[in-house]
Amino acid sequence: MYLKFKPQSLFTGHTIIEGGNRVVVTSKDGSVVDLIPASEAGEDIQKLDGLLCPGFINAHCHLELSHLKNAIPTETGLSEFVKQIVPKRAAALEVIEAAIEAAENEMYNNGIVAVGDICNTADTIAAKTKGKLAYYNFVEIYGLDPLLAAQKMNEGLLLKAKYEAANLKAVVIPHAPYSVPADLLKLLATHYGPHTVSIHNQETKAENDFFENKIGAFVDMYKRVGVDLDFFTPSKKTSLQTVLPQLSKAKKTLLVHNSFTSSADIDAVFASDTDAYWCLCPNANQYIENTMPPIELLRSKNTTIIVGTDSYASNWSLNMLDELKKIQLHNPQIPLAEMLTWITTHGARALQMEDKLGSIEAGKKPGLTLINNLSAAGQLQTTSSSTKII
Repeated sequence: MYLKFKPQSLFTGHTIIEGGNRVVVTSKDGSVVDLIPASEAGEDIQKLDGLLCPGFINAHCHLELSHLKNAIPTETGLSEFVKQIVPKRAAALEVIEAAIEAAENEMYNNGIVAVGDICNTADTIAAKTKGKLAYYNFVEIYGLDPLLAAQKMNEGLLLKAKYEAANLKAVVIPHAPYSVPADLLKLLATHYGPHTVSIHNQETKAENDFFENKIGAFVDMYKRVGVDLDFFTPSKKTSLQTVLPQLSKAKKTLLVHNSFTSSADIDAVFASDTDAYWCLCPNANQYIENTMPPIELLRSKNTTIIVGTDSYASNWSLNMLDELKKIQLHNPQIPLAEMLTWITTHGARALQMEDKLGSIEAGKKPGLTLINNLSAAGQLQTTSSSTKII
């Protein structure tokens, strides 16, 4: 038995088809059987008011931090944010797991079908094994002391093994250029192989200050935790250009935030032949530092853009439409179809899930999400546009 959906308009994962003259045919399990003209679809067609899309891909999240909603004030700056998050993340396991379940349900109800999730603990394994959403698990390693590089690497591999034992795809990744010394970054790169990796990139100006001149907030961070910085010689390059040779060893690389990325940084990534995906987390950037990533620069350079929500420690919601609304607020000239590509086709490719997700094509099982209440110009409306799972 087939299900047939005839929306007012359809986003295939590549383009918007207006006019309400296409029908998406699926099997009962949600697999797409065909996309056909309405005149050929026969009877028992469900008419939908709105824009029908493939399910959304949240390319960057920290699900395990869901219990920290409203725990950290806004606009603290990244250094202070990191300082506060360490002591506040501790909580009773039942509190953490309840928040994880609620956050996952919120993502599902908002049309998200897959998540690139940062993992520092095993706290999300129980929820993920239920299979509500698809996950690419980024087991994150954070280690300031180069003398502990081998130890941190082993700890990360042990956590990765726990995810794999639960039949969950996982890869070890660096947290950020400023928090993973060169020795540890080199160890990590030996494990990338065919995987996608992720790294927090240039989220604050202090990150480039650290690598270019060994000054700023991250010098203070090392002092605060008692790690002698004698080992560190500034590269005189930006953070991204400094770590790029190791990141290039992965099959795909997600560069997350990019608030202080320059044209020269983007050129360096292209020159390195890295298969890079530039992940925007606009609400998190607003929450932490009241900044926005250089979206027009990224577009002008023809980079591949994806989008993430980050965590509830640094966001008001886990909703991809809210991220697009924030982008649209600051960049109203960007067509909706382009932004939707970022959270469907591009996101699926970034997480190596494009065989099933990201577009409405025969043989795929992308999930179907309906966007309601678009403006007369076909753009998102800040207060009224919303999603509905089909």
